[in-house]
Amino acid sequence: MHPEFDTVLVVDFGAQYAQLIARRVRECQVYSEIVPSSMPGAQILARKPKAIILSGGPASVYATGAPPVPGGLLESGVPILGICYGFQLMVSGLGGAVTRTGTGEYGATQLELLPRDGAGGERGAATSPGGTLLAGLPPR
Repeated sequence: MHPEFDTVLVVDFGAQYAQLIARRVRECQVYSEIVPSSMPGAQILARKPKAIILSGGPASVYATGAPPVPGGLLESGVPILGICYGFQLMVSGLGGAVTRTGTGEYGATQLELLPRDGAGGERGAATSPGGTLLAGLPPR
């Protein structure tokens, strides 16, 4: 690692695109490294990353033996971006709910954002990674 550079660490959960994520970060003139999801959280944090990206993986949070978020990352205060499986881990690890949709969609899905007061919201498109859906936000 190069301590003189701001570093973004990509935690690899087995997705085929962890290399692509790291390359795209580097194309933004930011140093990045890929670390395995089996690396202890304390070791990841000892590298003093400016941000962490939790990559996707071949599993869902419901799969038997699905790898967990390395301990201490979600509570560290370091900005974290979760992509696909990494997003599922963040939501479930922070107390939200991830549910199965029963379908294996990998394309665009309609998304409706409702304001907290329940009045009309905005519409947009999102992706539905591997038949899962955010069903409940984490408490904070």
